[in-house]
This record gives sequence, structure tokens and C-alpha cells, in this order.
Amino acid sequence: MRRSRGLTAALALSLAGAGTGIGLVLMPEASAITAPVAFTADELPTWQPNGVVWAMAQTGGTVFAGGTFSAVTPPAGAAGSEQEAVNFVALDAATGNPTSCKLAFTVTDGTATVRTLVVSKDGKTLYAGGYFGAVNGTPVSSVAAIDIESCTPKASFHPGFPATVRALAVTDDTLYAAGDFNAVEGQERQRFAAVDAASGAVKPFVANADEPGRAIEISNDGKNVLLGGDFFDVNGSSTHALAVVNATTGAVTKTYTNIPSNSVVKDISADATGYYTGNEGSGGGVFDGRIGLGTDFNEKWRDRCLGATQFVLPYQGVLYSSSHAHDCSLENQFPDGKRNFLLAQLTDHQGAAPAPVDGFVPSPAKLGWHPTANDGIGEGIGPRVMSVAEKNDVKYLWVGGEFTLINGKEQQALTRFASTGDVGAPTTPVASASSVKPGEAQVRWRTSYDADDSKLTYRVYRNGSASPVATVTAESLEWERPQASWNDTTVKAGQSYSYRVTATDAAGNTSALSAAVSVTVPTSVQSYPNQVRADGANLYWRYDDTVSPYVADSSAAGNTSGIQLNAPALRQGPGAITGTSTAMGFNGTSQQVYSDRRQSVGATFSVETWFKTNTTRGGKLIGFGNNNARTSGTYDKQIYMTNTGRLFFGVHNGSTRTISTGLFETYNDNKWHHVVGTQGPGGITLYVDGQKKDSSSSTGTTAYQGYWHAGGDNLTGWPTKPTSNFFAGQLDETAVYPTALTQTQVKNHFDLAKAPTDTVSEVAATEDTYVNQGAPSTAYGASTSLAVRGTSAYETYLRFNLPAAPAGQVLKSASLQFKTTTQAGAGTTDTVSVVPVTGTWTGAGTTFTTKPALGTSPLGAIAGVADGSAVHSVELDTTALTPVLGTTYAVGLKSTGTDPLWIWSSEATAADAAPELVLTFGAK
Repeated sequence: MRRSRGLTAALALSLAGAGTGIGLVLMPEASAITAPVAFTADELPTWQPNGVVWAMAQTGGTVFAGGTFSAVTPPAGAAGSEQEAVNFVALDAATGNPTSCKLAFTVTDGTATVRTLVVSKDGKTLYAGGYFGAVNGTPVSSVAAIDIESCTPKASFHPGFPATVRALAVTDDTLYAAGDFNAVEGQERQRFAAVDAASGAVKPFVANADEPGRAIEISNDGKNVLLGGDFFDVNGSSTHALAVVNATTGAVTKTYTNIPSNSVVKDISADATGYYTGNEGSGGGVFDGRIGLGTDFNEKWRDRCLGATQFVLPYQGVLYSSSHAHDCSLENQFPDGKRNFLLAQLTDHQGAAPAPVDGFVPSPAKLGWHPTANDGIGEGIGPRVMSVAEKNDVKYLWVGGEFTLINGKEQQALTRFASTGDVGAPTTPVASASSVKPGEAQVRWRTSYDADDSKLTYRVYRNGSASPVATVTAESLEWERPQASWNDTTVKAGQSYSYRVTATDAAGNTSALSAAVSVTVPTSVQSYPNQVRADGANLYWRYDDTVSPYVADSSAAGNTSGIQLNAPALRQGPGAITGTSTAMGFNGTSQQVYSDRRQSVGATFSVETWFKTNTTRGGKLIGFGNNNARTSGTYDKQIYMTNTGRLFFGVHNGSTRTISTGLFETYNDNKWHHVVGTQGPGGITLYVDGQKKDSSSSTGTTAYQGYWHAGGDNLTGWPTKPTSNFFAGQLDETAVYPTALTQTQVKNHFDLAKAPTDTVSEVAATEDTYVNQGAPSTAYGASTSLAVRGTSAYETYLRFNLPAAPAGQVLKSASLQFKTTTQAGAGTTDTVSVVPVTGTWTGAGTTFTTKPALGTSPLGAIAGVADGSAVHSVELDTTALTPVLGTTYAVGLKSTGTDPLWIWSSEATAADAAPELVLTFGAK
């Protein structure tokens, strides 16, 4: 598995291209990615072996790949035909095409394989190790030396290794080997050996190990050699999986005893600041991650992610690794779930290292570089080996292994990524908008994901404008996409606003616009949500979302949004709160919402939700657990319902501590109920419908990081466990607080839920048309656009079915909204007036000649409309509109100038195109 990791000097005479019929792959102009990541995540076309790549090395713009395969084929859709490649292929680093160098590694008995490649320091010799008996017919014994310039094996170099060689490392004069052998040239050398780099003669280096050697690395000063493998003993010294020995004699200079017995070291690499190991194991308590060692060989940090690390490659301060990491909970990163095959993290902590956890300093966090792969063939490991090569001032990260997919596309055993040419745009944001008081609208969105940019720039567009009203930067990773937000403080009460958001990466690649989300700003404070925010909620899910899977966090600054799992039902009504708020429905078998921000929760907190159900199977309403999409193994801080409809609230502080409603106090009556659980210095308390139901003096908490869940998660082992872990019913207004709410606050929330609130009606035009003085007999009822001008005259007419005022409410505000078209000059410098239509008209039959009469008293006016397609609003006179509520009503648009206004009609398909009235009703 060894290979040259540094970028060596170019060969005096590099290998010539093979003329395979594929031209040079031109890289786009250099583009930025989020530092310190050095490579894009966009895979490049690369020839594909028909087996497994185990080994890789590079020099002078050529990449050598070895493994177990018989041929290579062009990438999908490329010209060329299959070429024979017997366990070895040399490729141009910049094009991914085979070169003219052809080597066949064969054996007479068994299956030949190349397991390790390394290039000499002068760039002239390629050393190969594995299990083979000949190279291009030249007899060898599992180790070979290849003259790179001529692409021929050196017949004079043939040290006898009678078993598989798994790793090589080379100095100016010595080749070190690790593997399964017990002797070299008949001399005892158990699993590790050194031979003369020129002649192959066995050197006096003795580092005998009791189990296979898998990795070997020379120290930066050349005085020591790091050994990795399965062993428990080297030269009689007890040391498992890792050891440091003298480079000349093999005498043990440092041992290691803190790698679990069921784990091995698969790879060792080095940079100027230290050494790194990749580890693999099996069974319980396994160590599958990475270790960072200082130049003194002492451990700096340990990455305890689970998932069989095969390879580690430090480059420009970043450690790239290949594995199938599926659980980084111990590193406070992603929980157990899908496999992540290619990862990047800093080689060392910036600033002071964190305090040890379980005796180990946690590793540097993962960076935003995340190409995807799959398990593939063979052992189903995925990527196995990496190498960095440079050609024409572009650096390429090559990856080999047994994968068959890269970034979801067919690509077997080999792929590569460049230091430039980032062309992948971030995913499209999913947005939400809400408003709980006049003068402010909250725009929220789930951050996007970009495979090679963790810091993205978001632009917020209002009312269809082509110019953003806000620019926000936020960080996200594939497994952590927290909410970002922006507050619009320029909005007016009673008017409706729509928002769309884009995400742009460091290279300028921009996502599509998010779907438009709209909000009408209330004319008075919405009492309940305003109080939840004022009382300090740092998670507030209102369940008014319109698309999956995003659940917006409406707290003032929490940004702890949720992710819908298995598609719970959206916008169920009526919700628990008076007004237009909606609820979310859960099926009781698989659906839930989990937070997308990993966090820890202290011993002071409150959980709150409204629920409605008639279930007899119980289920979890809200709780905290250490996993997100999968069932949690650690879980508490939860409210759950029993089969009979009782409510339990509990925490874990060494054991489960619960309180509950009374034996006959049940709440599965298909009515809305309010439940709150709190913990503070005084213990835990349960409230239902504003009343205290039970309490306990239990304080303290079990410390762990996790995610909030609503609608379901594990309940195993908790008292009076219901039949189902999942809740069947509706949830609304779920909130979490970092404080223990008081009984007064809880009762206030319960009472405010029924407080009067504004009712908003958005009424689209049922019919519209315009007339044109220049074409007096033409009807425009089917036109997708409408026009207004004084001379030569255009007039527009709009008809609406106005709702009656809700009982006990009056019209508090009204506005007409329209959107200018995309044609040049659609705006106007003139004042446009909205007036009643007093005559009769129809869309299909009205022309300038038959146009209706208009009233003389304006309902409202707008003094000019800017160019550029955007939504505009005209405030209307509520006194004039109140008498016509509940009727069919028409308004006209007219002006006195010569500059026309062009707007979309109700027939247009553009987003937010249809003209509409926004009517806000409130208490008298």
C-alpha cells in the first residue's frame, strides 16, 4: 500500500502518452474552493480497471496503479477500446489515459496481485510489492524494481520474498518491506525486512513481528521506521498494531498499547509535522479511525469514527482519508448511518487542542470535502488508496479501490479530482418565511450542501426582484446543514411579501432559486408565538411548512431547524393556535421530525408542545436522542404517552427519572392539549393545559450530544412503555428552552393560544383584462400581461370575489399586489391609481371602444414602479372596501402620463404573477 506521497521532481524523460484516442481533458479556469481543501469534489474522466486497485504511486505527471485486474477500459462515453492491463497500469495524471508503459505482473500458482507501489527518491525507479513471480516474464519474487524511463523490470533486482508483500518504503539506499513473509532470501525476517535499494541484498535490519505487517513509513529524519499491522510483538517487545524501530538495526524504540486488540493499522503516512495512521478492526469496541502522532511519535489526537480506514494522505495541512466511516458520534460529528467514503480534516488542531475525552484528544473536525463512492466489489471496502500528482501546474488527487460508483456515476476502481475547475453548484436552499409582529418578517432556510465548499454565500430576493435584498454567509457539511436566517425589517403591516434564496460557492457556482415563500405581515402582534420567542425558545417548530423535508425554526436566534422523516402530513388544520397556524400529522409507525443540529443539553431546560390524538398505542411526543434518522441508543428529556393516554416526562441522570399525569388523567380524546416538561435546580415538573400535574426533585443529567425528536424515537426500558415508539396524531408549536419555564409562563402560553389574532385572506383575481386606445376593437382577456398608461391610453381591470369579514373582526388593512413583467421598461415613472370600476365588463368582450366607466375617488396609488420584474404593493382605503366585502368587486388601474406599466395577468405562469388583494381582518 505504500506509494510516493510527495510531489517529486519531474522526470528528465517522462513516459509518453499511449495515443488512446482521448484528447487532453481541458480544465476550466482556476476557481476557488473553501480553504484549506485543495481539491474539488468533481470527478474527472479516468480509465477504469476491471478489478480492484490496491496500490498507487506517482512521479513526473504519471500515476501508477497496481492491484488485481486484467484490463482497463475508457470512461463512460469516451472514445477508445479496452486495453490489456495485467495487475498494473500507468496513466497520465492530467488526462486519465493510459501511457505507453505496459507491465504484466503474473504468477504461476494462484492469483497475482500488486499491493504496494513506491517511487525512489530520484524518481527513476518504481518499486512494486505484492504476490507475483514475474514482471513481463522477468522472474521476481513478490518484489520488483522497474526502470521508469524504459518501463522495464531490473533483472538484477530480485530479492526472494516467499509471501505477499503489503507495504514498501524507500530511502536513498534502502527498501523497507512489510507483509506476510517469515524470511527473505532464506534469512529469517518475520513480516518486516530491509534490502539494498539497488541490489536487493538483505540488510541487517531485523524487526520480527508475530502477525502480518501492513504498513511501513520512514521517519522524517531517517533514523527510525514506523511499523503497522496486526502484530502484538516486535522483537520480543509487547506492542500492538504500531511500533517504532531503529532504521538500521530494527531495534524497538517505541511501543504502543492503546490500540484495541481487535484493531490493526492499515496505513501510515507522514508530513513535516508528524505521522498518521489509518486503522481497521472488527467486533465490539473496535477502533476504525485515525491517529495523529507528533514528530516525537507521541499521540496528538485520535479520530474514533467507525468505518475501517484504509488510507491516510496528508497534503497542505489537510489529512485526506479513504474509509467507509459510518459513525462519528465519539467525535461529536455524524451519528451511525450511511457510509462516508472520502473525508478530509486538518492534520492538527488550530490553537489549543480540546481536552481529552475517554483518555484521547478528539481529532480535528471534518472539512467540507465529500465526494461519494460505494462499497463496490471484492471485500466491499470502497476506496483503498490515494496519491497526489501534478501536471501542467494542476494538482490531481487520485483515488483507487474497489468502488464502482463515484458521485453517483459509474466509475470503477480509479478516479481523480483536480485542484481547479470546481463546476458543481450547491443544492437549492429550502426556504420559509413568517412574521409575528408588524415591521418584521423572518426569512429562514435550510443551508445547502456543496461537496467541496463548506462556506456558502446566500442571496435573498424579495418580491421577484433580480437584485438581492440581503447577502448571508453560512457554513454547512453534508451531514450538518443548520438553518440560516435573515430578518427583513423594512416590511409594512398588512402587506404580503415573497422571498427566494440562492446559494453560491467560492467558485461562483450558484444554485437555482428556492421555491418562493410568502408571508403577510400582521397589523398587530401575534400573542402566542411572540411570547414563545420572548421567553427564550432556542428551538420553535410551528409546522406551517409547505415542502419536505424542512421544518423551520421560528425562534428568535436558535436556527435549530428540523428534518421530516418518512413524510409526515403537512399543514393539518385547524392547528392548536387561534388563527392560520397549521399542525403536522404523524402516522404512529415511522414518521418523525429530528433536529439537524447536533448539540448537548444541560440540566436546565424546558420542552413544550401541543398535541391532538385518539391513539391507544401511545408514542413519543418530544425527546432528545443521540441519533437522528436512526433509532437512538441513548435518549431522555422526553415526553411520551402511554397506551391509555397518560403523559410521562422523564430524564436520565444515572437512571431513568419520570413523573406523570394521574392514573385516570388521560389525553387521547382527540382534542388539542398543551404539555410542558421542565428541569432545573429544583428538579423536574410536568404541566398539562397550564396546570402543574407532577414534580420530582431529580436534578442532573447524563451528558451526551444528540438531536431533538418530535413524533418518535426510542422508548425501550422506560416506565409504562407504550406499544409504539411513534406518536399517531398531530403536533403543533413544539418548542425547547434553555431555561426552566415557570408555572406562570406555562399558564400564560396556554391562555395565549386562544387569544384573538389577525386573519389574512389572499384573494387572486378571478378575471382581468386591459384595453388599448391604439387598437380600439381588440379584446385582451386572454393576454398574459396587462398595461396601464395615460396617453395613448391603456387601462387595466381586475375582478375579485371578496370574502366577508370573519365574525367579530373588521378589515384592518388591504393592498393590491401585482408583478411587473420581464420585458425591458416594464416599470413606469408615472403615478398609477387604483379606482373602482363602476361599469360592466368581461375579459373576453371588453375593448377600448366598450370599456367600462371608472370611479373618480382613488382607492390607492403608487408613485412610480421601478424597472425589473418584481412584486409591488398598493395600500388601499379600507373604509371604501368595507361596504363591498362579501361581494364581487372590480378595480381599475389608470395613469395620466406617457410611460406605460406592464404587469403579469392571472393567465401568466411566472412565479407570483397573478394580481391579488391581501386583506387583513382583526378584532374590532
